[in-house]
Amino acid sequence: MHPAPLRSSSTLESMEVLYGLHPVEEALKAGRRRFDHVLVAREREDARIERLVALCRQAGVRVRQEAREQLTQLAQTPAHQGVVALVHPQEFLSIEDLFESATPNAARLLLALDGVEDPQNLGALLRVADGAGVDGVVLTERRSAPLSPVAVKASAGAAEHLRIARVVNLVRALEELKKQNIWVIGLDERGQTDYDQFDLTGNCVLVLGREGAGLHDLVRRTCDHLLRIPMSGGVSSLNVSAAGAVVLFEAFRQRRNAARRVQESGAPTASAIVGLPSGAASKPKKQKGLGS
Repeated sequence: MHPAPLRSSSTLESMEVLYGLHPVEEALKAGRRRFDHVLVAREREDARIERLVALCRQAGVRVRQEAREQLTQLAQTPAHQGVVALVHPQEFLSIEDLFESATPNAARLLLALDGVEDPQNLGALLRVADGAGVDGVVLTERRSAPLSPVAVKASAGAAEHLRIARVVNLVRALEELKKQNIWVIGLDERGQTDYDQFDLTGNCVLVLGREGAGLHDLVRRTCDHLLRIPMSGGVSSLNVSAAGAVVLFEAFRQRRNAARRVQESGAPTASAIVGLPSGAASKPKKQKGLGS
């Protein structure tokens, strides 16, 4: 391993910290982060660390061994699994960057978070979003959890693969998405429609609210439709990350089934050719409430 050059304190202060095997490995694979260097615990020597070091070398990232205590001090937690990376701050997208799909001809599935404050919930939601084929995520700049090392760790590195936009005003961002013919679907226990009875194969953005309080009133009024998750127990609602997982994977299921039907029918559409997990090839039912 080559020693990393000494950095000035001002340079190090401008860096962000990633820790944990999955977050650092996924950041290397995604190729979006600019790495300064990676530290690995001198006390840990195993196949997973060796694979990570090899991946660093392939990417031209410097690796240095340090005592585990040094990594704990840098990560501010002992849960670093013997790996800490110093990276340049992540560059967020604007809402306009999410107007175009990352996959041509696919129905859009976006996720917007209205003030989720717990970094563990944020990370869990980003992990779910990546697994459910979400095309982009909208976060607010204020009164919400930052994309901190804790959130990135909780996402198991999924945060490095998602297109994430930061906005000042969520309502304004949702109105802009409406102009792009994207339905705004809020998840709220006061909704009148069960989530699994709604057509989620078209262009839509799922909006999830704050822990406990749910959607802000203005955000709720901006939604074209409100869905609910029926509950049979004594608790009236799920944790926001669990609720998001339920609805996002229902959307994923519907889109996979729609794409499968198109493939079986032999229709020569772009979404059938690429096998997208979306209902882009099947025209969704016309629904009332799409804003201008």
